[in-house]
Formats: sequence, structure tokens, C-alpha cells
Amino acid sequence: MKVALVQLTSTPDPHANLLACEAFVIEAVECGAKFILTPEVSNCIAASKATLLDVLHFEQNDPFLARMKTLAETHEVSILIGSLGVKSEAVEGKFANRSFLIDRMGKVVAKYDKIHMFDVDISETESYRESATYERGTKAVLAKTDFGIVGLSVCYDVRFPHLYRALAQAGAEILTVPAAFAQTTGQAHWHALLRARAIENGAYILAPAQTGLHYTKDGKERRTYGHSLVVSPWGEVLVDAGVEPGVTCFDIDLGEVSKARSRVASLTQSSVFEGPQ
Repeated sequence: MKVALVQLTSTPDPHANLLACEAFVIEAVECGAKFILTPEVSNCIAASKATLLDVLHFEQNDPFLARMKTLAETHEVSILIGSLGVKSEAVEGKFANRSFLIDRMGKVVAKYDKIHMFDVDISETESYRESATYERGTKAVLAKTDFGIVGLSVCYDVRFPHLYRALAQAGAEILTVPAAFAQTTGQAHWHALLRARAIENGAYILAPAQTGLHYTKDGKERRTYGHSLVVSPWGEVLVDAGVEPGVTCFDIDLGEVSKARSRVASLTQSSVFEGPQ
């Protein structure tokens, strides 16, 4: 099956981001992809909560989601919108970081709200508090599709291996990790984390990423790492998209999942043990 990873440099302008993403989706269709994935917060990366309140929508009114559904139906492809920032139905003034899996008939067949919020202090000059703006999800999501079983996650989730183990033990053959990974942590950890999740679970990792400079405010820049990856169930990096926006297409073979899991059957060999005292 041919998959395509869309690598974006999203800005505070959702309409411009939609136009860029649509062009890349069409390019992916032309390369023959049947499963097209976009990165985290494909619709908007902005410096302030006020901007997000002004430009983002509730899910039912979101133009980005509506357009991707139309593209999926028109071209008979499945699309994973890595995530959209959408206004929270549950908490006024906050947002959900929500992933959408759309089938080739244009129907949303799975939704996942990012569970782990990116609240970190990387250095004295670089810190993030995603939980100040976004409401975290509480439920792991698995989707059975006509091409395989997909486990959904978003970005910072990748640092929490128990989520991926739960998805794999429930049957996931493909683990999606759309991201907007910070430049600093990306250089240090991105490849290692994704390879580890693939190896531990004997599953394909599909990780479309944001890349480059998104905005500058008060002398501070928001940059992401890029390097959208396809990682095999054996932990091999099959595709690395580098740092430029664009589309990368690659053929995957889900038969490699059962091969990897038969060679090292760790998914079925967990032992019960007492915790440390």
C-alpha cells in the first residue's frame, strides 16, 4: 500500500494553511497514495490563545475538516488529518488537539484527542504549556480500516510507551504519530523515540511532521524539526523527509508486521511482577 506523508509549515492563517495542505494532498493522490497523512495542528500554529480564539472553529463548522472530507471522497483515498485545533465543546475558551481519520467515502471513522500535553521547560528561554490552551483527551483510539488496523496518537504522546503498547496489543499494525516537534527536542530525540515505538510494538510508524519557522513574536521564534518518518516494524527508518515542506510517498507492506512480531514476540511475553519497594 502506498502512503504519503504531508510535511507543512503551518502559520497563524488557517486559510493559507488549508490551501497549502490541499495542494500537497492532490500531489499525494497523483503519486498513487491510498493513505495520506498530515501533521499535528495542520490548520494553525499561532503565538497566542487570543489568535486561536479568533480564527479557529468548532469541529462541526471547521472548513479544513470539511475540505479534507471532500478530497477523500472525490479521490477515493483515506486521509488522516494529524490534528486540528478545534474549539472545545466541553470547556469554554479552550481547544481540543484532535486527530481525524477520514475514509475513502469522506466519512470520519475515528477521532482522537491528544492525551499528553506538551508542558515542558527545555531551557531558561524555551518553555511550553500546551495545557493552558488545550484540553487533554482521555481515551486511546483504534480504527479498523479496509487497509489495516490503525492506532492514533499525536506528537508528545510518543514519550509514553504504554499508550502504544495498549494500541498494539489491541491489534494496531500502523501507529500514527503526527507531530509539531520542537527543533531542540527533535534534534535530540525524534528519531530515537519513533524507532523505539516501532521496535517495541512490531508496528509501522507513520509520522508526518511540521517543519521550519511558523512565526516570530516579541523576538521569539517558533520552529519545528520536520523529518517526517516512516519506520518499519523492525525499527528501520524507511523514509526521512528532511526539512522542506512537501509530500513523501512510500509503499508499505503490512506483512512485515507479522514477520517482525514472529521474530521477537515481546507483545505476548509480558510478565507480571511486583513493583519496587
